[in-house]
Amino acid sequence: MPTKPDRPASPSAVMATEASVTSPWRLWILLVWHPALGLPMDPVAVLGLDGRPGAPVQRVVRWVPLVYEPADPWRERLGENSTLEDAERWTTQSGACSAEAVEVPDGALDLTHAADLVLDELLAELIPTLPPRDGA
Repeated sequence: MPTKPDRPASPSAVMATEASVTSPWRLWILLVWHPALGLPMDPVAVLGLDGRPGAPVQRVVRWVPLVYEPADPWRERLGENSTLEDAERWTTQSGACSAEAVEVPDGALDLTHAADLVLDELLAELIPTLPPRDGA
């Protein structure tokens, strides 16, 4: 009988896929502090950026449903002009907010679709394994 792990898999482990080497898109899972885990492992959004000048869609943010308040720190941090440099800096910072880089899913048609695929994976695989936010 399989046993349930004490801690859920990290977002990058859930989203581990083979990267498309030619993709100009970059994706991150935006995380906030999870009180029950004592770590920034609570996904609240997926951020997608296209680094190409003149790209039709430069930035996509897909928010996890029903986590409006926990996502406030990221709503404040994200600006209309979030850059690849900003996102890379966020992956190196520690604290209550964290950004975890993930690979572009195979079969993504555009940046918006790629972010939607990552969010779907979070909703299906990672979020159900997290303990309740209140620690109960």
